[in-house]
Amino acid sequence: MNYAIFTVKVIQNLGQSFLSDKTPFTELIVQLPQISKNSPKSVIHLSIWDKLSYDSAKYYQPDDYIIIEGYILIKNMNSGHILNLIDKEIEISVFKLYPLLL
Repeated sequence: MNYAIFTVKVIQNLGQSFLSDKTPFTELIVQLPQISKNSPKSVIHLSIWDKLSYDSAKYYQPDDYIIIEGYILIKNMNSGHILNLIDKEIEISVFKLYPLLL
């Protein structure tokens, strides 16, 4: 399975929108905390649905730290080229979300 738990830093809250069946949907752009200054930054797109979408759109702002649980999806950004890890985009469908107080 590709279910994972991460601690992430919110970079941007893209706000809440609604799908055609009126399901609330929120997107957050987050970053994994850096362990080393030489390591590349890992940017992840979060997809948050239903009741959790309302809370995430309302309470989480840039520079907040959160703990997320969800399923990982890896997408190809440029189909048609030789692919490596740089050409991949990571998206996580979030099922649980917790605030992290530092």
